[in-house]
Order: sequence, then C-alpha cells, then structure tokens
Amino acid sequence: MLAQTEIAPPGFAMTRPLAESGDDAREAARREEQAAIEACLSGDPSAFDHLVIRHQKSIQRVCYRFTGNTEDAADLTQEVFVKAYRSLPKFRGSSAFSTWLYRIAVNACLSFKASRKNRAEEWDEDHDVVAEGPSAEESLDSRMNAETLRQALDSLPEKQRVTVIMKVLEERTHAEVAEILGSNVGTVKANLFFAIRNLRKQLSTQLATTMGARGKEPSQS
Repeated sequence: MLAQTEIAPPGFAMTRPLAESGDDAREAARREEQAAIEACLSGDPSAFDHLVIRHQKSIQRVCYRFTGNTEDAADLTQEVFVKAYRSLPKFRGSSAFSTWLYRIAVNACLSFKASRKNRAEEWDEDHDVVAEGPSAEESLDSRMNAETLRQALDSLPEKQRVTVIMKVLEERTHAEVAEILGSNVGTVKANLFFAIRNLRKQLSTQLATTMGARGKEPSQS
C-alpha cells in the first residue's frame, strides 16, 4: 500500500502534507480529506492513497519514536494504514482524521511493545493532577542529546511515555492526546506532569553518572 502512493490517482487534487499554517489551510485540508474518505467509501479504494501520502511520514515518525527501529516502524506504519482502511466506515468525522489515525497508530505501537515486553503498566485513570507554574513542555531541556532522551523515555511507564511522545514531540493539544488515548484532559495533564518529573530525575542521574565517569578519567598532559 505505502509503496504505491507516490503517484496520486486521477480525479483528485489533494495537497501534500501541510506546510502552511492557518485556519483556512486546515479547513481546506479537512475538506480534501473528507472528499477522499467519501470517495473511498463510495467504491474508489485508490482515493485512500491521498490519505496515506498526507500522513505517512507523521505516522512512521510516531512508530519510530515508540520502537527506535526503522524496520519495525515501517512495518507498523503499514499495519496502521491497513487497519485504518478497513476501519474507515467507522470514522464519523467528530474529530480530525489525523487524530483518529494517531489513535490507531498508538494502539498498534502499544500492542507491539506489549508483545515484546510481555508486561503491563498500571495507571490510575482517576488520579487527576495538574502541574502548576510553567508548562511541563517548557521544562524539557532543549539541549538534551537525542539518544539520552530516547533512553529516558524508554524508562517511563507506557502511559507517560505515550503522553510525552504525543503532547511534547508531536505537539498535539491536551484534548487531542486525550482523544487519542481514550482518556480525559485531566489524566493527560497528570501523565505529563509525572512523566516530566520522572524524565528530569532520570536525566539528572545520567548526567551525574557521565560527569562522575569523566572525573575518573586520567588527565592528559
């Protein structure tokens, strides 16, 4: 499916993934997506290629952030679009198509991770904590090494990790993340609050370990 999306079928004039911003551009994109969905549901499966073209990179990026492996991310991306195509009649349009697609991707990634780890993370959905002061996103150190961040993310409970990926890295709103996770805004904020706190602890520990190791290195004359 993904390999056949470089050339769009005739009859549509959809744009590539959005580069511009603004309400007009978003509304135009939503109308184009809806047209492709309706065409697909009306018996033109090739119209789904337009949706793949627009969202393939973002979905593959999310899958890579979960797996850290290019091949696994590619396989999961393929799986996500197959599931989306088969489930398209269930899409009601109450949320953006991208939000609905993200939810399929997150569920696929969580299932993949669960099959690898064979363990479950417990989370209290009723525990509603809101961070005070500066936003949690702002507390992430922009100087963090990408690999260090990946290792720190891997140490988080799954719900916290998903929230950081979707809210901070993918820059989705609290409401969008809540819809993607089938949760509520309060829980998303709680996840984010504890995730940032745990990340800072983990990164501080790694920094102390790194600095300690450097301190033991023999000086060079």
